[in-house]
Amino acid sequence: MKNKLKRDLKARHLTMIAIGGSIGTGLFVASGATVAQAGPGGALLSYAIIGIMVYFLMTSLGELAAYLPVSGTFATYGARYVDEAFGFAIGWNYWYNWAITVAVDLVAAQLVISYWFDAGNYSWLWSLLFLTIIFGLNYISVKGFGEAEFWFSLIKVVTVVIFIVVGLLMIIGILRGGESAGWQNWQIGEAPFAGGFASMIGVAMVVGFSFQGTELIGIAAGESKDPEKNIPKAMRQVFWRILLFYIFAILVISLIIPYTDPNLLRNDESDISVSPFTLVFQHAGLLSAAAIMNAVILTSVLSAGNSGLYASTRMLYALAKEGKAPQIFAKLSSSGVPRVALLATTFVAMLCFLTSMFKDQQVYLWLLNMSGMTGFIAWLGIAISHYRFRKGYIAQGHDLSQLPYRSSCFPFGPIFAFVLCLTITLGQNYEAFLQDTIDWNGVIATYIGLPLFLTIYFVYKIVKKTKWVKYEQMDFSRIK
Repeated sequence: MKNKLKRDLKARHLTMIAIGGSIGTGLFVASGATVAQAGPGGALLSYAIIGIMVYFLMTSLGELAAYLPVSGTFATYGARYVDEAFGFAIGWNYWYNWAITVAVDLVAAQLVISYWFDAGNYSWLWSLLFLTIIFGLNYISVKGFGEAEFWFSLIKVVTVVIFIVVGLLMIIGILRGGESAGWQNWQIGEAPFAGGFASMIGVAMVVGFSFQGTELIGIAAGESKDPEKNIPKAMRQVFWRILLFYIFAILVISLIIPYTDPNLLRNDESDISVSPFTLVFQHAGLLSAAAIMNAVILTSVLSAGNSGLYASTRMLYALAKEGKAPQIFAKLSSSGVPRVALLATTFVAMLCFLTSMFKDQQVYLWLLNMSGMTGFIAWLGIAISHYRFRKGYIAQGHDLSQLPYRSSCFPFGPIFAFVLCLTITLGQNYEAFLQDTIDWNGVIATYIGLPLFLTIYFVYKIVKKTKWVKYEQMDFSRIK
């Protein structure tokens, strides 16, 4: 009997993987900049709108993943329900994105750890230690990855809950010397909406990046216990928890810290003292807040690296299974781990990390820029795949009641998510085109991920002569 991926991820693992994928430095560090740029009302509205978009994407992914729980997810769905070339391009882009993300996390880990230990020229040893840890967690078994991610994510969730509770106590005047915060911060300067529509668009991009990672639950579907039951359960729970965490956290920050506070505009991971979470805890009189938040952010970085290594390894394995990558990457260990794919991904992540150590970091910056849009491309792929999946499912006469989980917002949900996601993707640096002189270097750095995806797509399409899959020809056979 051939070795197979082990379905060892429980419902609690799936829930925490999705929550942990979205709660990270985007919330802990960069959220302050969103309040500073768009004002309290603008930031809150942006998080709400992008949160709704992510909700629609997650219901689309939930319907696909519950019906066909495979590790390839976006690549498999894209190939089955859109075009084989589309699945190929999405898969390789997603693999590459997370391999680069692991390298970025290794760099970030050095910055965070330097708060306590300044190792000088030997700071790379910390990155090597962290890479060894996350490699070990992924190498042993999927249960090892899932359990580690559960506890990493739990630390982040508990931190956000404590932050919200402390913030609410400050707002009603129980903490902070009995003085109620009130709504005065929403009435100063241009508040509640500062900077107009341009600021809202700019903030929407940052917010979109903050939510990226929720789609990891789709990758984990291929190794989850009873996916028909647990994936819908996780999907229903995850979105509202994440949205409430973000909305309440942004509300607390905006009520306690004026949007004009210059500290909010500084969102450097190497200076944890300017994290809005640290600032609020310090306002509450918790003088050790910076050290505590630094430890939490280190946990976030490790969690992101752990998830990134898992996601990219499983995507490479899935591509190999479908003949879109060398077959050796489809080889599984006795414990059901694609260790060859894991070793290859770790090697690529390490090479990318080494480019960050050169004095001229141009290569590293280009790698980073090329991966920037990949998460949004994956989201677009989910929306397109789900729309065509449902259309084909109905066209072939299948009964919708037979779906393990059904998105209740079809067709509005995937269409809304596609349009908004495409707007954010194309609008990431639209202001550059409104200047008298266009900064082409900045434009290329922002958008390089898009032509990279299209190049992979069209080259494969031309070489393999693939066509868009017709509704009546779609494959709805299920993989057990």
